[in-house]
Amino acid sequence: MISIKVPPLGESIVEATIARWLKKEGDAVAQGETLVELETDKITVEVPAFKAGVLTKRAHAEGDTVKVDDELGTIDETAAGAATPAPAVGAPAAAQPAAAAAKPAAPPAPVASRQSAAAVPTSPSVRRIADATGVDPATVEATGPKGRVTKDDMLRPAATPAAPPSPGAERLAPRPAVAPSGDRETREKMTTRRKRIAEHLLESQHSTAHLTTFNEVDMSAVIAVRDRLKERIEKEHGVKLTFMPFFAKAACMALQAYPRINAQIEGDTIVYKHYVNLGIAVASDQGLVVPVIKDADRMGMLAFSRELSATAKRARDGKLTMDDLTGGTFTITNGGVFGSLVSTPILNSPQSGILGLHKIQERPVALDGQVVIRPMMYLALSYDHRIVEGQHAVLFLVRMKELLEDPASMLVE
Repeated sequence: MISIKVPPLGESIVEATIARWLKKEGDAVAQGETLVELETDKITVEVPAFKAGVLTKRAHAEGDTVKVDDELGTIDETAAGAATPAPAVGAPAAAQPAAAAAKPAAPPAPVASRQSAAAVPTSPSVRRIADATGVDPATVEATGPKGRVTKDDMLRPAATPAAPPSPGAERLAPRPAVAPSGDRETREKMTTRRKRIAEHLLESQHSTAHLTTFNEVDMSAVIAVRDRLKERIEKEHGVKLTFMPFFAKAACMALQAYPRINAQIEGDTIVYKHYVNLGIAVASDQGLVVPVIKDADRMGMLAFSRELSATAKRARDGKLTMDDLTGGTFTITNGGVFGSLVSTPILNSPQSGILGLHKIQERPVALDGQVVIRPMMYLALSYDHRIVEGQHAVLFLVRMKELLEDPASMLVE
């Protein structure tokens, strides 16, 4: 017998949640075939079979929390190719005939949904819901980026296959993995990722002298440059020019001017980083993740755009690695894409600064003694007041404002 164990999950990560079993007890497995997906607070880890054989035991169920080196199950390598997949998930082979005699076999809806989910690009959370409910993601109206089906799409009552209610039974919209608690509220166990995010945010609030300062930027010049160049850049370089490269470039230059905002505290020492590993908050089906663009200060806007596009795709597909998520020195989060006008972002500890971007909104402003309409955006810098003086935080935003309102200056400095 070969024991399947929880592999190392990355720096400082000691536990995970079993997100989905891809094999049932009694299923034949090939060497290298994924058996189970584990969800940590940062990434989804696929655990493969190291040898071909038959999965004889699943020691933990989906939703269980496991630690590094815990046994997940066992494989009998001597029975390779001798067993056929079990007709019921998790049922012992000896009990199957009796179970079949007791009641008719249920239609294999989860299997069908798993096949359909594989045909449509989906996240682990969407596939778990498909397995639990029998809802085919391909039949669900998608509201996510680029037509992706999200967890909320799968949980909408309209997405659940219609089934005739039993006589006198109350019709309730199914809620997978949720403890039954009536039609007025539901309870759902927090995933490992959500628990770790909550702990990290609380730790950041409690361990730093958290303060936020604001400024506003006239985005007219950046919009004009982007509108003039975006079609040519996409045609010649295959890169979509968004606003983020302008903010990233301006932030890197402002961090060079005020390096304490790019520093970190280690004990009683301030560690200055002479590089910028820029974290960009990205919304995914698994929640907010912050992949890191390494050495962003050494990249031009086109190179940064390519790297950001590739990283964001890996985040949405649930394929980020630990290297993608570690080593950041400064973070940018853009609540404006969801309509946020102003916010106070929480520090991504141990970093000392995080820049919040917001909605571009036309507003009347005074310019040369005249009231004019301009596309304005609020910038928010949250910082650790233990090492960043308020003066430096204000001047950092002033420097960003100068660069963004005259983007040509970013090319000559």
